[in-house]
Amino acid sequence: MKYVKILSIVIILSLLMGCSGPGSTTGTPVPQVVSPNPTNNQELPTPAVFVTNPPDPQSGLRVFLEDWKMNDYSAMYAALTQENRNNISLEQFTARYQDSLDALTLKDLVYQIGADQFLADSVQTNFHVEYQTNSFGNFSRDMTATLKLENGKWRVSWDDGLIMPELKDGSVLKVDYNIPARGNIFDRKGKPLSQQTDAIALGVIPSQIYPETEGTLLGLLSTLTGKSTTNIMAQYDDKRGVDWYVPIGEAKLEDVNRFYTALIDLGGVVMSQYNSRFYNQEGIAPQTIGYVSPVPKEQLSQFLRNGYSPAGRFGQAGIEKWGEQYLSGKTGGTLYLIDKDGKVNGTLGQVDAKPASSITLTIDQDLQIKAQKAIAGFRGSIVVIERNSGRVLAIVSSPTYNPNLFDPNNANSAYALGELLGDPETPLLNRAAQGQYPLGSVFKVITFSAALESGTYTPKTPFYCGYDFTELPDRVLHDWTYDHFQDELIKTGEGKTRPSGDLDLTGALMRSCNPYFWHIGLDLYNQGRVSAIADMARGFGLGSPTGIGQIDEAGGTIINPPALLDAVNQAIGQGDVLVTPLQVANFMAAIGNGGTLYRPQIVEKITDANGVDTTAFKPESRGVLPMRPETLAALRAAMLSVIRNKRGTAYQRFTNLTIPVYGKTGTAETNTGIPHAWFAGYTDANNAGLPDIAVAVIAENAGEGSVIAAPIFKRIVEIYFYGQARTPYSWETSIGVTRTPTVPVTDTPSP
Repeated sequence: MKYVKILSIVIILSLLMGCSGPGSTTGTPVPQVVSPNPTNNQELPTPAVFVTNPPDPQSGLRVFLEDWKMNDYSAMYAALTQENRNNISLEQFTARYQDSLDALTLKDLVYQIGADQFLADSVQTNFHVEYQTNSFGNFSRDMTATLKLENGKWRVSWDDGLIMPELKDGSVLKVDYNIPARGNIFDRKGKPLSQQTDAIALGVIPSQIYPETEGTLLGLLSTLTGKSTTNIMAQYDDKRGVDWYVPIGEAKLEDVNRFYTALIDLGGVVMSQYNSRFYNQEGIAPQTIGYVSPVPKEQLSQFLRNGYSPAGRFGQAGIEKWGEQYLSGKTGGTLYLIDKDGKVNGTLGQVDAKPASSITLTIDQDLQIKAQKAIAGFRGSIVVIERNSGRVLAIVSSPTYNPNLFDPNNANSAYALGELLGDPETPLLNRAAQGQYPLGSVFKVITFSAALESGTYTPKTPFYCGYDFTELPDRVLHDWTYDHFQDELIKTGEGKTRPSGDLDLTGALMRSCNPYFWHIGLDLYNQGRVSAIADMARGFGLGSPTGIGQIDEAGGTIINPPALLDAVNQAIGQGDVLVTPLQVANFMAAIGNGGTLYRPQIVEKITDANGVDTTAFKPESRGVLPMRPETLAALRAAMLSVIRNKRGTAYQRFTNLTIPVYGKTGTAETNTGIPHAWFAGYTDANNAGLPDIAVAVIAENAGEGSVIAAPIFKRIVEIYFYGQARTPYSWETSIGVTRTPTVPVTDTPSP
């Protein structure tokens, strides 16, 4: 009976252990229990042996280490013993790992599990860890994990030594950072566009301004910030008498020092010094150059792992973002072990800082600044491309913004950044590369080309261009001459604008005759050449990004027209047609250079800290315009007639310009009722000292292309070839003093 009882106990224990959960086939074996021999030496049958297989402790450790590799601290925490979880919160546990691994700049973790040692109530498992870091190289540690079986699962009995043995006593890892100066961004002539320097935030307290010296104050602030005195006064004029701070702008310390004595004697001015990534003129091509800012809190760990300092800055947009790998250099530092009393207890690693490279852009600073002023007061864009290479000489998005405001050390940031971010005019949008617009009549150069390439039309194919287009079965469309006639009738009681009359295809482009191009779109569609115009547009680079690469860009929209009306609308650049100003300047350059579509580029070179150019600009062809040489010649002749023929839509805007210009006006209908004004074209001066350029101009919801955009285009040509503007706008009181003009009515009025 004694032996039966022993056997029964063994069976019961085996069953209970078996109920603890499914075991691993590679689990730890349980010693066999064998009944002792009876005292009377009588042999009994060997009892059945029950062997249980609790989970393999190595599998529990392996899951824990895999979660560590994935930075899944919640899963790691769930694998701890209950005693651990009672003594440390998830937040504390996460911070302990994250702070340590951020200091290490951990990139990856490689581990290898060794042997187990079974104790009375636990298992100790050896494992080897290799820490692969971004800054301090690779190093390894041998460690031992204690695992305890709780509720059928092996759980990790944790302490800080499982992060790294040196941390077992409560020590921490700290990095003493050495941040190299951020690399400068220069214009093509070596003038700094952004640089690391000491700067001054300038502001005024209106109630403290002395009336007798206000003019002097405005003049000095204008000199330092690049703003006009009128604009500066407008910033505080409605706050006269108040005693709070009004931000005005920023200037380099060295520039302020030249006028410091005079400034401190003037009432109302406030100056606050800071060190910053400084952007000259409060932003030269800011949507393209971009800005830097502190690392957001939610991304801090990621940046620390990549070797950044918590005090570092990184590029958030434009060239600053694209060129981060060059401009930031490599942060250096020393990794220290700090004991629980705050004393240095050793050095675990050290890395030298690597100086940053500088970036030189193709942008011409003087042209860029003057182009920004040329379109001030409008929403819109100007793109200037070197015709025969693809260099971007100026890229304007209006309204502009001040990238200096993104530095929280700038005293003006607290007052003005929120207003900038909430501006309904969306100044941060790069309209040149990301703005997508209907192209309107500028698109007719594409329809013109598709017509000639179809073989159905020649430059001399005749057409009568009247007020109305009646070829659609269900509607009548009106030419722009009809719209003008109606507008004149409403304003003066007498309509004077007449239909364009008998034209050939060249004359249709010169007069921008809508009915002729509607007819082409409808005719090609009915011939079964449904995609002829869309294919030509795609061949001009529309419907996909230009490949500029160094800034973000949109691709626009070009589709094959699904119906008659869509084909008719597409033929004049309306309907589903969407383009960017960068695309338009790019294909205009191709028309001017003989048909080569170059990839637009904005980086001239990258220069390392030793002055060696590691990257240099090279023209890159993306292909050629899909047309025969005779088609291209006919197109160029028609675009010249837009400027030179007295009936051309842009003739009056270019009468006193001696630089040869080829171009096309455009007035693109919008949902607001006020059209976008377009003008795009290129020069053909063949000036040995100044390469010819292609230019695209759009002024959003501003009116007619010939009235608004063509004069802006002309100003850019004057600035580029003559060094300064020569012709005032019709809406200017003098050159450079711009205001939003009264928008002419160009849409068809309701009956």
